[in-house]
Amino acid sequence: MTTGLPVFDTTVQQTNRWLGRVQAMLPDASRQDAYAALRAVLHALRDRLPLSAVLGFSAQTPMLLRGMFLEGWRPDLAPVDAGEAADFCADVAKRLPSGFDHSADAAVTAVFAVLTDRLDPGETDRIIRLLPGSLGRYWPVDYRVA
Repeated sequence: MTTGLPVFDTTVQQTNRWLGRVQAMLPDASRQDAYAALRAVLHALRDRLPLSAVLGFSAQTPMLLRGMFLEGWRPDLAPVDAGEAADFCADVAKRLPSGFDHSADAAVTAVFAVLTDRLDPGETDRIIRLLPGSLGRYWPVDYRVA
C-alpha cells in the first residue's frame, strides 16, 4: 500500500529497513519487538544527549523515525546524567514492554549496530564521544572509537 505522497512512502520504506535490521539482529524477534527495541534505545540515548546532538542525530533519521525519536522529548530539561553502561541498559529495560523476549543489552547492541550502518560516520563518532566509555562495548567492534 502506498500513500500517493513520495515523501511519506519513502520514509515508510526507510523506517522498514531500520526495523528489519534490528529484527535480524534479535533472534526470533517480531517486527513489534524490533520497534520496541529501537524506540527504547533511541529514547534512552536522546535523553542523555545535549540539544545540538539530538537535533543533529534526528536530522539523519527517516522522517517517521524522527517523529518517534522526538516524541515526548523535553528539550527544556537538562540531559540525564549519562551514567555507565549498566545505568543506560537499566533505563532501556524500563522502557521495553513487559514480555519483551530479549535483554536490554541485546537491544542496545542491535540498535547501535543499525546506527553505525545508517548514520553519517562523523555523527556516529560524535554520539560515541558524548556517551560514557563503558557503552563502547555495545558498538560494532570495527567501529569503536578510541
